[in-house]
Amino acid sequence: MINKSMKAYVSCAFLLLSIYPFALAQKAAWRQATDAELASLLPTRAPVEKEHIETEMRTASGIVNANGRYVAGVVLLTAGYSADGKYSHYLVVQTPIRMGSVQLKPGEYVFGWTRAKSGDALSVHFHVAATGALVGTVDAHRIVGSSRVESLHIWPPGDKALIQIGRFGIPYKQAAD
Repeated sequence: MINKSMKAYVSCAFLLLSIYPFALAQKAAWRQATDAELASLLPTRAPVEKEHIETEMRTASGIVNANGRYVAGVVLLTAGYSADGKYSHYLVVQTPIRMGSVQLKPGEYVFGWTRAKSGDALSVHFHVAATGALVGTVDAHRIVGSSRVESLHIWPPGDKALIQIGRFGIPYKQAAD
């Protein structure tokens, strides 16, 4: 009798241990956000400093994790606004991410870029959307072997873990809360 109970216990333990990695993978899984999700998350007029700047929703891109937390962005139409030339994109971060030395906590950000002297990189500067306060600057490098140019594409961590601007990419990783 004890022998049958022990076999059942060992079998159950083995089964649980064998599916545990899959349960962890499901919890941490990211996927591309749908157009409907992006439309409900991103504003048609982004609050940037003291203005509400129009966004180009057809350029929206984002990812969502298994907990329903997003990292999503959209191109800003800054012509005629004080942000013209300073910012190019609006970004919503619902789970912390790190790009080089820049850590973005949950919040709303804007970013813009300038060409680096080498020409093979962009210097991307991130600001708090509401105040314009600089969070930090990181380099985006030309994506090797990429011929597709996109206004903005946020790749899920399982694919590339990259925020793509044109032909340039900024690697990122999930940061601790």
